Amino acid sequence: MDMLKGEQIAEANLTDWRKLAQGLHARYVIDDFGTGARFVAAVGEAGDAVGHHPRVSMGKGYVDFKLVSDDAIYRDAEGTEYVVEWVTQQDVDLARRITEIAADHQVDADPASVSDIELGLDTARSATIAPVWAALLTGSADAQGRGTPSDEIRDATGRVPNLWFGDADEHEASGQRFHIEVYVAPEAAEQRIAAAVAAGGTVVDDSDAPSLTVIADQDGNKGIVCVDTSAATKDRTVD
Repeated sequence: MDMLKGEQIAEANLTDWRKLAQGLHARYVIDDFGTGARFVAAVGEAGDAVGHHPRVSMGKGYVDFKLVSDDAIYRDAEGTEYVVEWVTQQDVDLARRITEIAADHQVDADPASVSDIELGLDTARSATIAPVWAALLTGSADAQGRGTPSDEIRDATGRVPNLWFGDADEHEASGQRFHIEVYVAPEAAEQRIAAAVAAGGTVVDDSDAPSLTVIADQDGNKGIVCVDTSAATKDRTVD
């Protein structure tokens, strides 16, 4: 299936879900483990019926889902096709079905609390260093370029955060090359940034806000609060 653009995801108006990084994310609040287990079992049956399933994690008081297709089709400006990890129509359809199941099980969504973490590493030699990081993070060379046309490292089982490579001048003086990217729901970004500043952080670059806001700690280490504004419905878009 073709990957969906941000505006297509926004038009789907998935009230329980937020687009973070490559996938759709939802968190549901549960009263006890049994309720969560029955909810997940019902979602599993719905996934079996269509041959597509979410990634699931469950803890005390919550069930988290991530929906992403491993075989989405991306076309570049020249029309070349790539198989990538991204949201497709099957993810949107299953997200709607999970919302219905949640209502049947009287489980409430908490969409503002979803979050996703990725690692960024600035380098001028991603093709050279990527195999090292693929081996260190996942133990497999297959993780390099998996689900992406770039050298990004993605573990098929989701054990570790994705590692993507940003551009850096080969002759640039050494400094911080790693940074953390924190994907949050649009309505949560302002509070997340304010909390970091209140804790002693500093906004060092908000020129691309609300999509990207760079925060530095007292030692100058940087993290980025990320929001996919393209996939946000109008009433959730951050100004």
